[in-house]
Amino acid sequence: MNYKKIKQVRTAAPPHMVGDGFKVRNFIGQDLWYDMSPFLMLDYNEPWTVGPTDHPRGVDVHPHKGFETVTIAWSGNVAHEDSSGGRGEIGPGDVQWMTAGSGILHKEFHAESFSRQGGVFHMAQLWVNLPAKFKNTPPSYQDLRDADMGRVQLPDNGGELRVIAGEHMGVKGPAKTFTRINIYDVKLKAGSVLNLELPDGDNTAIVVMEGNLMINNEQQARTGQMVVLGRTGTNVQVESNNEAHILVLSGEPIAEPISAYGPFVMNTKQEILEAIDDFNAGKFGVLN
Repeated sequence: MNYKKIKQVRTAAPPHMVGDGFKVRNFIGQDLWYDMSPFLMLDYNEPWTVGPTDHPRGVDVHPHKGFETVTIAWSGNVAHEDSSGGRGEIGPGDVQWMTAGSGILHKEFHAESFSRQGGVFHMAQLWVNLPAKFKNTPPSYQDLRDADMGRVQLPDNGGELRVIAGEHMGVKGPAKTFTRINIYDVKLKAGSVLNLELPDGDNTAIVVMEGNLMINNEQQARTGQMVVLGRTGTNVQVESNNEAHILVLSGEPIAEPISAYGPFVMNTKQEILEAIDDFNAGKFGVLN
């Protein structure tokens, strides 16, 4: 096997609140931008029981520019609305994929029905970089439903792999992307083995949301950890000691400089200053 080399195992940062509705642990910081490109951030909201309320929790109107946000739901419901006209509600198994591009305003809250009854809230949000030639692409929104995901049943009743973006064994995911990206949502049975074949040269990581795994027959990884692999090689093997739930992230690196400030991700400081000016001038649209 031409295994991708294991570079490091990262434990997620302690939880912090984003707004009053998202209790997240961050896996990807700026120190990983080279090894994780095109993925800029991963905020993981572990299963969290929230009580009922008449005032939905979440994050009110805020801007983004130059990248994409990908929100994956496993439990609970989130309502989204943005200044490009995109709006919708996602629940278990669904994904919302928002391209901020040239600039967008959006807000996301626990859906009213979920807020009224409360329950277990379990989600993740990825930030995916855009190459320079697409940073000013018009904003857009993809509402990806669980029923539309590509699905691969693993050998020997070993579990299921959902393809959100990219493809696995010829099965494609529904997301439209600007660069080559694979995002797999995988549930493994105890004792099962997942063999992945991914492009040579792509950055790859295994995020362990639940379980105790052996990666490439050499590295153990547990709940709350992320295994970062090198670009060289094409194979990754994941063996589960017990029932496990993982995210597989793999993508073609964007070999361009990054300049970031809060919700803006561009290539130069001058472009960041221009993004701030555009936002202040109301060029990102209107959203109440």
